[in-house]
Amino acid sequence: MFFVLSKLLLVFILPFTWIAVCLITSLIVRKPHLKRRFFITGMVLMLIFTSPFLMNQFAKLWDIKPVPLKNQTYSCVIVLGGFSGVDANGEGVFNQSSDRFIQSLKLVTTGKATHILISGGNGNLLAGSFRESDWVKTQLEQLKVPDSLIVIENQSRNTLENAAFSKSILAQKHLQPPYLLVTSAFHMRRAIAIFKKQKMDVVPFPCCYIAGNGEFTITDFIPDADPLSTWNFYVKEVVGHTVNYFK
Repeated sequence: MFFVLSKLLLVFILPFTWIAVCLITSLIVRKPHLKRRFFITGMVLMLIFTSPFLMNQFAKLWDIKPVPLKNQTYSCVIVLGGFSGVDANGEGVFNQSSDRFIQSLKLVTTGKATHILISGGNGNLLAGSFRESDWVKTQLEQLKVPDSLIVIENQSRNTLENAAFSKSILAQKHLQPPYLLVTSAFHMRRAIAIFKKQKMDVVPFPCCYIAGNGEFTITDFIPDADPLSTWNFYVKEVVGHTVNYFK
């Protein structure tokens, strides 16, 4: 039930929804003072959420910085799914979060970790037959990663299940902590909290930075549509992190 509700209610927490509701309401209501208030609120929200400067400053505060890796070989790198899906023909494809795959592959091929665990089933509300970790395993095999080093967890639908199911599989495989945890920078704070609740000793290895890691320029003060879409990721993470904290 929690999984279904989280999918259905997602649209209501997105900044674009707040802006649209305020501006549309300003056109519908008849009372002048309410019309003005909703319009001003909508415009203020639009200025806030289209500001590259504010987006980047928040990202710098929110994103978890990578922890320097010790001079040791880790038993496993856990890479969270969400970096691939299916195209119109039902074929597996990488998406904009594919840096998760690249970085976890590098950790294994350079000897920083002996195994790689791909954690991800199908997170869609109407899930088909596609299972992300099964498809990713075929990509690793094409890159000549030995089958003995690949561990898959293909049942999880969200980060809560990523952690719970990964913990069980790692125990069965007798792979000892600490583990390297690879996910996007914007997602790492919530992921670390969830894995710690599962009593898992993980070392953050964030990647796929989408904000907050560039140099400051004067153009950061010019409104832009890109921050509005980026805020969608961060608002979802903040709400999810808060909900998980009180669960």
